[in-house]
Amino acid sequence: MPREGTGPDFIEALARGLDVITAFRPGRPVMSLAEVATDTGLARPTARRILLTLTELGYVRQCAAGFALTPRVLDLGVAYVRSMGLWDVARPHLERLVEQTDESCSIAQLDGSDIVYVARVARPKIVTLSVQIGTRFPALQTSLGKVLLAALAPDEAARVLAEPSRSGLTPLWRPERAEWEAELCDVRARGWALTDEQLARGIRSVAAPLRDGTGRVIASLNVNAHAAETPVDVLVHAHLPRLLHAAGEISLDFARMESVPHQAPAGGTSQRQLGEIEQRGPGQSPESAPTTP
Repeated sequence: MPREGTGPDFIEALARGLDVITAFRPGRPVMSLAEVATDTGLARPTARRILLTLTELGYVRQCAAGFALTPRVLDLGVAYVRSMGLWDVARPHLERLVEQTDESCSIAQLDGSDIVYVARVARPKIVTLSVQIGTRFPALQTSLGKVLLAALAPDEAARVLAEPSRSGLTPLWRPERAEWEAELCDVRARGWALTDEQLARGIRSVAAPLRDGTGRVIASLNVNAHAAETPVDVLVHAHLPRLLHAAGEISLDFARMESVPHQAPAGGTSQRQLGEIEQRGPGQSPESAPTTP
């Protein structure tokens, strides 16, 4: 069924447009008008108008078999990553961690019951599941997700995990509530998480939290390895100390970045300057304004 809002400010047309974009999933790079309409629950004329609008904006292209997304859609996700500022802060630490461990390292955040990858530096290795920016996996079966879920209150974690995954992946480990609650309790106690082929065969990783200046967990960082190449002992005893150090450095740098006052662009007026103008009045020059310590 078409998405329906609950308030007077809800823009249904915008919601429908986003539904059309997200209808294109792995294994369905090209969709016909009928398929888009069926998948979104929209009437064919409505789906057609949305697709043509997205085509004009450059987010969708028409082809012989129907419609397909264009690379411009990536701008929507990249805008989020850039707005966070996390990638700029984490990048040198992430690259250093990859050099130290010779393993792929990633940063993810929680979105419903899934994790979504927001930063990654990869090493060419045996690949069980393809991972790139924007990839989502069920959170509970990943070390990244366990860290993020452990940062929630138990009742909130249960509410989040009650949401269906949008990853399209069925994990190997599907625990009952008592089992995953015990697992998250252990993660909270030790401050890091391990997963060993709980998501899929061959995937083994360890993760730690990334925090802002208030101590709030904002993301998680992992070292990912293939089970055939890297034993658990190496992951925990060799890679984990480096991971924890990198996570601490990223958190510290992110807190420092948050504490830096906003700088006005060249030629503009800063908030401090605006305040000084308001205090001295419009007819008073900076030189004649009273000074304050």
